[in-house]
Amino acid sequence: MTGTRTTDAPTGIPNRTPGSGVSFARVVRSEWIKLRTLRSTVWSFATIVVLTVAFGLLFAGVYDGSFGPEQDQSGQNSIAVVSATAAVTLTQLIAAVLGVLIISGEHTTGMIRSTLTAVPRRLPAYAAKALVLAVSTAVIGLLAIGVTLLITLPNLAGKGIEPDLLDADVLRSLLGAAAYLALIALLAYGFGAMLRSSAGGIATAIGLIFMLPTALPIIALFSQATWITNAAAFLPSNAGARMYALNTGEPEPFTAAGADPSEIITLDPGQGALVLVAWVVVILALGAVLLKRRDA
Repeated sequence: MTGTRTTDAPTGIPNRTPGSGVSFARVVRSEWIKLRTLRSTVWSFATIVVLTVAFGLLFAGVYDGSFGPEQDQSGQNSIAVVSATAAVTLTQLIAAVLGVLIISGEHTTGMIRSTLTAVPRRLPAYAAKALVLAVSTAVIGLLAIGVTLLITLPNLAGKGIEPDLLDADVLRSLLGAAAYLALIALLAYGFGAMLRSSAGGIATAIGLIFMLPTALPIIALFSQATWITNAAAFLPSNAGARMYALNTGEPEPFTAAGADPSEIITLDPGQGALVLVAWVVVILALGAVLLKRRDA
C-alpha cells in the first residue's frame, strides 16, 4: 500500500507564534539599542548638553550683580539655578523633536511593521519606547545641568554668588528641570504616535509647547481677559516651568491689563508637575488607542 508519508513535527518543541516569549525587559533592551544607535538621538542629546553648558557659561559670564549689589542666600541660590537651567526653554524644543522622531521615524521607514510583528500586542513596544525615551532624556538633562552648574560655580563665586547646593529648593529645581525635559519628550512622543508624521508631530508639539504659551498671554494683555491668562497657566510648558522655578510665588509675566492679582492663578511646583503629567498621560493614552486600532 502506497501513499504520502507525513512527517510529524519533533516532539518537545512548542509551537511559537510571532512575539511569544518576548518579555518586557527584552523589548526595553531592543528599544534601547534602537535609541542609542540612531544618529538623531546622538545629535539631539549632544545638542542638549552643548546648549545647556553654553547658555550657563553665557549667563554666568554676563552676570554683573544687576539683580542687586548684595544677594541673600535665597537670591544666590536663584542665580545659580538660573545659570544651570537657562537653556531649558530652548532644549525643550530639541527634546520634543526627539520624542516625535522616535516613533514617527519608524512609520516613515516602515520599521514599525517589524517592531509590531515581534511584539504583536503593540502596547509593550509602545510603553518600552516611552520608558527608554523618558529615562534617557532625564539622565542626559540632569547630566547637562549638573556639569553646567559645576562649570559656572567658580565664575559666580568670583562675583559673590555662593549657592547652597544642598538646599531643598535648589535640588528640587535642578531635578525638576531634568524631569521636565523628559515629560516634554514623552508629550511629543504621544503626538508622534497619534499623527505618525514627523512634520505633523513636530509642528503640533512645538505649537503647544512654544507658540501657544507665547501668544495667549499677549492676547490676554491686550484683551484684558483674565481667563486667558489663567488658561495659559495650564499649558504644558507654563505649568512644567514651575517644576524648576525657584521664585514660585511670582505671577505669570504677562497678565490681563488691570487684572486683580488675586484673580490670577499661580501654580506651585507640585501643581505644575501634576498638570504636565496629566497632559502627558492623556496624549500617551490617545496615542496608545490609535496604535492598537490602526494598521501599521
